[in-house]
Amino acid sequence: MEQGTLIRMATKKDAEELLDIYSPYVRNTSITFEYDVPSVAEFSRRIKDTLQMYPYIVAVDEGRIVGYAYASAFKKRAAYNWAVETSIYIKQDCRRKGLGKKLYLALEELLKRQNIINLNACIAYTPVEDAHLNNASMAFHEHLGYAKAAHFTKCGYKFGTWYDMIWMEKMIGEHPEVPKKVIPITEISYDF
Repeated sequence: MEQGTLIRMATKKDAEELLDIYSPYVRNTSITFEYDVPSVAEFSRRIKDTLQMYPYIVAVDEGRIVGYAYASAFKKRAAYNWAVETSIYIKQDCRRKGLGKKLYLALEELLKRQNIINLNACIAYTPVEDAHLNNASMAFHEHLGYAKAAHFTKCGYKFGTWYDMIWMEKMIGEHPEVPKKVIPITEISYDF
């Protein structure tokens, strides 16, 4: 799959296809702490809002979207401008084929061009794996160079179970005395 997979920027028109990927994570897992599947209109708004400042990319294989990744503000205050939160979702039957790595590396490249330095990932974690959550996301992020930065105990409740949350981080640049201005994704040229 990975060889012929095309990476491109998402559009609002992708909302329904992306929601088809995201919905099973909401309904059947604790990977996301969201309880209800958002509407297509809400998902379209999320894509549009993200693309005003950050990348929102999709992987297309044989004409269908099979995964997506995006960045969002880590915190809204100006001092945090050089840090983002990263997120990724892969179609259930397309996992463990190198697609996540390909998406995340493309996302990192775009974020470097924006002068982003810190990548942060908020990840559901369980000390005891169950039908709704294993720790594959933590292992995936470790494999891509993220390190655990924080651990919050039993802070998320879903499917009758209390889950932990960890934050993992990765630095993709130096922290200069005076950082370069962060450039909105709308002003970045890219060619996947």
